[in-house]
Amino acid sequence: MINLKKIQSEKPIKDLLSFSIINIDKPSNPTSFTVSQFVRKVLNLSKSSHFGTLDPQVSGVLPVALNRACRLNEYLMHRDKTYVGIMRLHKEISIEELKKIITKFTGKITQLPPIRSNVKRAPRQREVQFFTILEKEDKDILFETKVQAGTYIRTICDNIGKEIGGAHMLELRRTQAGIFSESESYTLYDFEKAVLEYYNGSEKLLRKMLIPGEIVSTLYPVIETESEFIKKAHSGSPIFEKYLKPKSPLKSLNKDDKICLFSDNQFLGIYKYDPRNEIIATPEFVFN
Repeated sequence: MINLKKIQSEKPIKDLLSFSIINIDKPSNPTSFTVSQFVRKVLNLSKSSHFGTLDPQVSGVLPVALNRACRLNEYLMHRDKTYVGIMRLHKEISIEELKKIITKFTGKITQLPPIRSNVKRAPRQREVQFFTILEKEDKDILFETKVQAGTYIRTICDNIGKEIGGAHMLELRRTQAGIFSESESYTLYDFEKAVLEYYNGSEKLLRKMLIPGEIVSTLYPVIETESEFIKKAHSGSPIFEKYLKPKSPLKSLNKDDKICLFSDNQFLGIYKYDPRNEIIATPEFVFN
């Protein structure tokens, strides 16, 4: 079991800054890119990126990766998202009727991305796990929904409206993005305060915000290797069975599964399980 708390508390702060994620609570108005670049500039880093774009008017969970953690994008980004929002109905309808209509837009649905989106406008299938009415006040509906990455909530509201005589989305906030939650996010004010204290000699607040990139190990099986394999791993070597520690969970793996390689608490990279002869897995992301 990888001890993320130990990594967060004991790794030198400069090493954390080179491979970590900050879970920002994005306010409405700035773009996700603007927030990401702000974090990079304030910390004087060479690179940053965000996991899962939020439209400017949407607030909430926006994980920002720092330096080498940007390489984790493909492993962390494509996860389910949860939102709360307000949908305004254009005419009165009972809760019971509305719930019946909403069932048409849960489960597997087909969406056409909005005209202003940055992706190709072709129909694509997405999954909506739930779309729940939390409260109704006049024509405003407070809802919560959990969806597959890449699902357009505004489009769902518009499509519901087509069934009932009109509706549109008023507000939206992301409360969960994969393993990153609203309860563990920080405002830009919190972030600036932590950075100011860091530059004044106290790293406590900033360290608390820095999620080690090793958190990717919570999403994939962990394989542990003997310390003599570390240099080979750094040079991009595939994993050989003879270097594995006992009790590695190989029997539960399927070909092409992603695995995280560690030596004790030291992260070595992400590999693809591809057993052949003495080789167990080949590298996808080498961390050195």
